[in-house]
Amino acid sequence: MDEQPVLGIIGGSGLYSMGELVDIEERSIDTPFGVPSSPVLLGRLHDKPVAFIARHGIGHVLAPSEVNYRANIYALKMLGVKKVLSISACGSLREDYSPGEIVIPDQLFDHTFLRPRTFFSDGLVVHLSVSDPFCSQLSDQLETSCRKVGVKVHRGGWYITIEGPRFSTRAESNTYRAWGMSIIGMTTSPEAFLAREAEMCYAVMAHVTDYDVWRHSEDDVTADMVFKTVVENTTLAQQALGDLVENFVDEDCSCQHALQDAISTAPERVNPDTRERLSLLVDRYL
Repeated sequence: MDEQPVLGIIGGSGLYSMGELVDIEERSIDTPFGVPSSPVLLGRLHDKPVAFIARHGIGHVLAPSEVNYRANIYALKMLGVKKVLSISACGSLREDYSPGEIVIPDQLFDHTFLRPRTFFSDGLVVHLSVSDPFCSQLSDQLETSCRKVGVKVHRGGWYITIEGPRFSTRAESNTYRAWGMSIIGMTTSPEAFLAREAEMCYAVMAHVTDYDVWRHSEDDVTADMVFKTVVENTTLAQQALGDLVENFVDEDCSCQHALQDAISTAPERVNPDTRERLSLLVDRYL
């Protein structure tokens, strides 16, 4: 399939088995940052081209800190993707965000410390504006689709990304609540920031799987609990995704011009090797 995908989806393997997905092609891609978590699955959904990456690899073999976020985003960029939807599991840090529901967050707090966070280094300095890290246009479309298929969805919320792979202690969970965080997960940082550096719109469909460990009336969160809720939500997620693609509106967005005023290094001083490696991202400005 040589068409430019209208949407790139990063998520679990449950979305690969959508009955409506046809003309499927698996493509291995090498990027300047290595290989993605999985081969990219290209196909047509409601007669529109889409691209999928399994964030944790086929069979869930990569821990959150082992995911090659840079390669995943760059591979989608190489395919011409302009808009990226993340499908992720999360814990609720609010009483009113219940397991089985969907959250489309509008803010992000990066509490990770082991992961490469940027494409830019080695003689090319970029100071990116990410005051609003999620694309409001793509989030609007996602919310509309979720509501149309009957998903209980919450629009807005602060998403904190922790390093993992362990779950929180009660002290940590209650601290994040005191900070005003709404949901907690392990993968949205640095994914969202890399998408912005690649000038791609990015939104999250966050599946609430548990109440983390702050709510004493609930069982402690376990991996089995998380995966059970994700499996139960897969059908609704597929329906919402199908509606999103079927009614997709490809609008221009400020996300797609994010580097316009962000590159600080004088063009003549950019390391030639770095410029060549990042030509897909910076050639239009340098």
